Amino acid sequence: MANEIIDSYVTSYSLVQHQIESFNKFIDLGLQKIINKQGMITPNVEGFALKLGNVRVGKPSMTEADSSRRNILPNEARLRNLTYAAPIFVELVPIIRGVEKATSYGEVLIGEIPIMVKSNNCYLKTMTKSQLIENGEDAEELGGYFIIKGTERVLIGLEDTAPNKIITTNEKNGEEVVSKVFSTALGFRARCVVRREQKGNIDIIFPTISKPLPVTIVLRALGLQIKDIMDVASEIDVVKNDMMLNLETNSIENMMPAEAMMEIGKMSAPGQAKEYQQKRAETQIDTYLLPHLGVDETSRKDKGRYILEMIKKASLVANKYVKQDDKDHYANKRIRFAGELMEELFTYAFKFFIKDVKYQIERTSARGRKISIQTIINPDTLTDKIIYAMGTGTWVAGQTGISQVLDRTNLLSTYAHLRRIKSPLAKKHPHFKAREVHGTQWGKICPSETPEGQEVGLTKYLSIMAKVTLGADEQLSEQKIKEIGEVKE
Repeated sequence: MANEIIDSYVTSYSLVQHQIESFNKFIDLGLQKIINKQGMITPNVEGFALKLGNVRVGKPSMTEADSSRRNILPNEARLRNLTYAAPIFVELVPIIRGVEKATSYGEVLIGEIPIMVKSNNCYLKTMTKSQLIENGEDAEELGGYFIIKGTERVLIGLEDTAPNKIITTNEKNGEEVVSKVFSTALGFRARCVVRREQKGNIDIIFPTISKPLPVTIVLRALGLQIKDIMDVASEIDVVKNDMMLNLETNSIENMMPAEAMMEIGKMSAPGQAKEYQQKRAETQIDTYLLPHLGVDETSRKDKGRYILEMIKKASLVANKYVKQDDKDHYANKRIRFAGELMEELFTYAFKFFIKDVKYQIERTSARGRKISIQTIINPDTLTDKIIYAMGTGTWVAGQTGISQVLDRTNLLSTYAHLRRIKSPLAKKHPHFKAREVHGTQWGKICPSETPEGQEVGLTKYLSIMAKVTLGADEQLSEQKIKEIGEVKE
């Protein structure tokens, strides 16, 4: 009976569907989100800017030696050591002295992106078995991999801590309690930590600051009044005691939000001009503190309330009112497959592309020449960054082994490789807890398939019948909940 169920499942659902669906979501939604976030290219040229519009990904093609462009199939890419990639087109509208010149450029080629075999943009997706055989392909091929310079490569699923979720644990043998959240927004990831020391002092750490900041000063800079702080804290005595201690220690009773912001500026950039300190503090607070809640001034109070929740949880764990979170519980984990990894890589490469476009515009303007699309757009800037990362496996944050040569030893090795999951933890360290089989892996991770030696428990594989959901639009879900009145603004 079990064999019949597995046979039925394998014939009706692809074993690499998670890879293909993840990549399709990136092409359909992720690319446009990244383009929309950039919005404008504003070089240091008076009265000139470029507005970015809709993005379109074509079908895989190649440029021959005579500069002609034609379609390419996966088998030709393998045989000729080519990259199976498709062009990316973006609408560019020049804005000259505030006036949009809509008909000037239109769709412009900004680079190429490798296409996953059997994804929506792949020619093999719509071919019949006889057509596949005619074109030198295996009729039973599942896809789910890329072809980079003739080599089949797979993006390994990366196990990571769940983003935008507060996880509170005891650290340093119980000397401090830490509430941390990996705040993630459009490829940018900021580790924000609220730390409660044994004596009750609480500080906060987030990217770009050199040392921990007193949490009450940050709360005041975010616009929260002492009454707002105490209203949240007064629900539970231990939380109230912690907040009163920290309010008294940092004496912010008569401090205005602008003064608190200035204090953060002094700590962040000592010895600098006041204007610079003020601007740096505002940039740090708005951009790098909990960016998933927003990156502008309007989201400051939301960030303050979120930090209060982190403080409350840290106090409760420190005083043993609630248990600490289990970092190895699979509810606190997420697996990032090809789509999310490509989104992270494209965001990184696109920043270099924008920087290059700005430089070319400024250089052309300084020489007194007319700005043309041929001189300011170099598609190789974006393409080379993406191809290098996928060809070497070295990813954005210095992680290695993300892209690997597909194992073709036998059919089972190929399927297993496409369902492999890698932990970001260093294999040299013991990490005994992280390597053990956790009860919550039941039905998701195979309990026996893992390599021996240093990789044991860090390299894992999806169970045969495990499915991976792509996740929902958080903003849409939040809006719907607010509409039915369950969550107050």
